[in-house]
Amino acid sequence: MSEKAVVIYSGGMDSFTILHRAHRDGYELFPLTFNYGQKHSKEIRYAASVCQSLGLPHRVIDITAINQLLQSSSLTSDLDIPEGHYEADNMKSTVVPNRNMILLSLAIGYAVDIGANKVFYGAHSGDHAIYPDCRPEFVHAMNDVARIANYEPVEIVTPYLDSDKIGILKDGLTMGLDYSLTWTCYNGREKACGKCGSCVERLEAFALNGISDPLAYETGPAL
Repeated sequence: MSEKAVVIYSGGMDSFTILHRAHRDGYELFPLTFNYGQKHSKEIRYAASVCQSLGLPHRVIDITAINQLLQSSSLTSDLDIPEGHYEADNMKSTVVPNRNMILLSLAIGYAVDIGANKVFYGAHSGDHAIYPDCRPEFVHAMNDVARIANYEPVEIVTPYLDSDKIGILKDGLTMGLDYSLTWTCYNGREKACGKCGSCVERLEAFALNGISDPLAYETGPAL
């Protein structure tokens, strides 16, 4: 009997790669996607489509009510999405306060409820500079809490904690994954903007892997 695992699945590149990696490794997967009022909620449709194609029991949870408490982030308010590289100081406006602690807490509760002992999520080293809740010290501390918060211990699994998006993409390409099935842009328009930190990092990963991004961009052909 396969081991059950919850995957926090946004519909972006990182969680898409983790989902397929865990699926390849034989876990019985329960993908969990959150609508927290993000401007790029288009990613939810991408997540649903992938899970349907894999025949996975996908859950989309509406927690948009918390948006009224998280208006300091440009992802959840009327503030403009900044442009530039993730390591630029203006990218701090995309930090949603306490987001990963909130999402992990819900995912851990779901895991306990269905008898899963693992929760996968896509923290990686490319996010360490700007997002405190993707840094190793946060992940390790949350893992300690997850082991004692319930009668049933849950492990938080972060396969790419020490990898960047370049390495994640490389791993996914090795698995033959189709990244046209993912959405990364922080703007949820028809095409990816190509200018926000998320797009810039994605395009950089494709360029350094020597291939073109299959998504269409407002800025013209993918780099």
